[in-house]
This record gives sequence, structure tokens and C-alpha cells, in this order.
Amino acid sequence: MTITLYELAGADPDLRFSPYCWRIRLALAHKGLDCAGIPWRFTEGEKIAFSGQGKVPVLVDGATTVADSWAIAEYLERAYPDRPSLFGGDPAHLRFLNAWADFTLQPGLARLIVRDIVDILRPEDIPYFRQSRERAFGMTLEEVVADRATRVETVRASLAPLRAVLRHQDWLGGAAPDYADYIVLGSLQWARCVSRFAILEADDPVFAWQARGMDLFGGMLAKAKTP
Repeated sequence: MTITLYELAGADPDLRFSPYCWRIRLALAHKGLDCAGIPWRFTEGEKIAFSGQGKVPVLVDGATTVADSWAIAEYLERAYPDRPSLFGGDPAHLRFLNAWADFTLQPGLARLIVRDIVDILRPEDIPYFRQSRERAFGMTLEEVVADRATRVETVRASLAPLRAVLRHQDWLGGAAPDYADYIVLGSLQWARCVSRFAILEADDPVFAWQARGMDLFGGMLAKAKTP
């Protein structure tokens, strides 16, 4: 039975941009599992009401429904143990990286690109997006990104732990990519899919690592639709 993945999309249904959905897209490809992607927008809560919550990704595998990217990754590891491992054993060490991406990397990126997201949404989704994000930031989206040319240096500095690792190995997962790589690649793919603003500099080891990641699984990330 085909796995179904509900993914955040823009006005163009083929423009999928959730960092958490990209993590799972990569995880499914790592496992060699095909899926049917279903576009979902911010104001389409009824479409995923069956999952008992209101956010994507939502994965449906036969009679099993799982929401939340980390929970989905754990499910895939349990349900398909004969496929390549996402975690290389106990995932405990990856919980920190997952939390760092969620609480440090994601907010930093958001302050650089959040206004650009407006331009890829359907008109009916823009009021919800603006109101919810401006309430969270306490200012307009235009004000949030006003000094991004300066603030990007703070985000680049926050990637220092990644650089330290990548100086010694090609992948965060070691000799080959695993879910550690997909966590961070998903966040950077989010920025790439919603904005033309350059996050990384070409001489950054993280840039070179991202380029390798873009080539994985037949260029899945490189081929994704962008603005």
C-alpha cells in the first residue's frame, strides 16, 4: 500500500516548503520508500483533522497515521527495520540535534526569510499567516526582516558546530548521510524553497555539504520547485 504524506504547499501545489516535511521526504528516500505527496495549506485544517492535530507532516501508512517529523522518523525506523537505518542504532544522540534545529536554527532562519513566505502563498492563506507570525514576533513581517543583511551573520555563526564536524567528515552521519543530515538539510531547504536571500557563503564548508545533500536521491532537493 502506498504511503501518503501531507506536506505544506504554497499557491503552487508543487512548491512544498516545510522543513519538517523535507526531513521526512529525505527519510523516506533513505529507506527506499515511495510516497504520494498531498499538498496542504495553512487554512486547510479539515484536510488533516483525521490525524487529531493541525500540523504537517502527517504520514499515513496503511492503517497507521503519524504526525510530527521526529515521531514519523521513529515510526519509519520501527516499521521498516530491514531498510537502511535512519539513526544507526539508538536515536538518543540525535534528539539534541533535532532540538537545536527546532529551537536555534529555525528561529534564526525565520527572521531572515519569514516575509518572503507571504509571496508564495495563496491569497486566502495570507491573512492567517501574517496575523499568526506577527503576533509571535510582536512586529510586522517587514520589520522582522528589515536588518537581515546584518543578522545573517548571526545565523552563519550559529552553524559553527556543523563546520567543526564537517571539517573531519563528509556527512553529519559520518561516512554516509543519515537523519542527522536530513534534519539540517530540511531547514536549509525550507529557506531555499521560499526565498532568494542567500543564507550561506560559497566558501563555507556547510555550503559544500549542502551541495552534496542536494545531489542525494537523484537530486531530490536540487529539483524541488523554488520561487
